Amino acid sequence: MRKMSIFDRYLSIWVVICIVIGTLIGYYIPSTARALEKATYAQVSLPIAVLIWLMIYPMMLKIDFASILQAGKRPKGVVVTTVSNWLVKPFTMYLFASLFLLVIFRAWIPHELAKEYVAGAILLGAAPCTAMVFVWSYLSNGDPAYTLIQVAINDAIILFAYAPIVVFLMGVSGISIPWDTVILSVVLFVVIPLTFGYVSRRQLIKRKGIEWFENVFLKKLSNVTVVSLLLTLIILFIYQGKTIVENPVHIVLIAIPLTIQTYFIFAFSYGWAWLWRINFEVAAPAGYVAASNFFELAVAVAVSLFGLKSGAALATVVGVLEEVPIMLSLVWIAKKTRGWIDRRHAEAPEKRKRIGRRPDTNHSRG
Repeated sequence: MRKMSIFDRYLSIWVVICIVIGTLIGYYIPSTARALEKATYAQVSLPIAVLIWLMIYPMMLKIDFASILQAGKRPKGVVVTTVSNWLVKPFTMYLFASLFLLVIFRAWIPHELAKEYVAGAILLGAAPCTAMVFVWSYLSNGDPAYTLIQVAINDAIILFAYAPIVVFLMGVSGISIPWDTVILSVVLFVVIPLTFGYVSRRQLIKRKGIEWFENVFLKKLSNVTVVSLLLTLIILFIYQGKTIVENPVHIVLIAIPLTIQTYFIFAFSYGWAWLWRINFEVAAPAGYVAASNFFELAVAVAVSLFGLKSGAALATVVGVLEEVPIMLSLVWIAKKTRGWIDRRHAEAPEKRKRIGRRPDTNHSRG
């Protein structure tokens, strides 16, 4: 039976513990936040910047961009993943977040704060998942090689599509953000770690070999991302302590549209794969890439654009909180419905055979 590591399996529990710790420190020892504010440069929290780098770099090491060259052999899975992630997901996230946070929940959330929550949701929706997809794919016996192709193409698209989509949706929401800050955030938290990861991956494999790289080096770094994430959450909630204690219901209200969006976009991608008769080993990861989020990037950009105390930063953290339990439920759904995907996929060659026989039959009659 395939299992997740203890950190990954109980990530939501660790997240809750860190939220509680950070909230209590922020509420009862507010001087801690003031002390952390001294460790800033150009409005960037240096501790947060370091931790986010430690979160993202190990993930970028796993990406083999040479795999993109194999995408043309089976393009359907890539098309589903790409269209779902970049032409559907950001916009449905915006719609669900705006509907619930600005309209349905307007009696419970002040308008300006609701706009910040929507901003955080936009940052999540425009950042499809990267490394965690390998975990979900592994748990449902997905095709690891094709999952790598899907993730690599997704990461390549982030480089040039993330900033324009974020700026556009923020503008539609009436939230003004500077282009240069968004681009700088992408450079700092995607381009640089991606480049560093790519170069160091090639050099380490060249010197030590692929087996050492994957079975020794990556395993040593396997928990660095999670530990850095948890420390980041403690710092974020030190700043959010007062807001959380005074408005605990906001966590639930933010989670509702994020949850609906996650199940909706998975159904869209997975359902499309079923219609296209894509095999399960590719269809399931296509749904996971769309459903999960690159929350490390979303948190980093939220902090850069709106600050550690912002509602946007809080919304991205709520995305972290619900990520693992929801994705595990989607893995369960995918495995339970595998028979539907397999039967649909099996129909494709049979249909081609029937079509191929018709001309011969007609010719013999003539």
